[in-house]
Amino acid sequence: MQIDIWSDVACPWCFIGKRRFEKALGAWEHRDEVEVTWHSYQLDPTLPEHYEGTEVEYLASRKGMPVEQVQQMFQHVTTQAAGEGLRYDFDRLVVANSLRAHQLLHLAKAHGSADAVKEALLSAHFEQGGDIGEIDTLVAIGLEAGLDEREIREALADERYLPAVRADIAQAQQIGVNGVPFFVFDMRLGLSGAQPAEVFTQALEQARAASLDEAAPVSE
Repeated sequence: MQIDIWSDVACPWCFIGKRRFEKALGAWEHRDEVEVTWHSYQLDPTLPEHYEGTEVEYLASRKGMPVEQVQQMFQHVTTQAAGEGLRYDFDRLVVANSLRAHQLLHLAKAHGSADAVKEALLSAHFEQGGDIGEIDTLVAIGLEAGLDEREIREALADERYLPAVRADIAQAQQIGVNGVPFFVFDMRLGLSGAQPAEVFTQALEQARAASLDEAAPVSE
């Protein structure tokens, strides 16, 4: 089974959704049949490379919401994240455009380490106060995943993976993705949002059943 996941490194629900999906997949008896592919998506492609302000200020300005309401939203998200073993720290979060981080993810995909880099990018952004728009931060993450420093720096400098990032975003638009995380099971079943683990389990079962029905011989 092929599972394609569209996700943004700067999306708090994407990390929560990753954890809930992993929980469902880890407990699923057919997990060895599954291949997961991460795809790029940007919630705000217009964000400057670096934003001089806090995450609260950024969202309050972008969404036209009172600061107090944004803070309440963060409290809710932080509680949901904690339920999945994640320690969000919005006070330390560095607001940065995720485009460069997505290019690192595609480099990692070429070397078979996309999941490790995806995990590290999300953790750096939401838990550790890392700057996902800063090259040295991305180099450190790539090195930890076994990538070559020279290749990382060259790939980020010449943007050789930028077309792949753009292609992911274009494909998302083609299939109607307008929010992330977005999960597609065997290109036949779509699931949006950081759903509870049991919902992911149901989707896995449904997609597998559909695949088996499609593969079954037609009786005379």
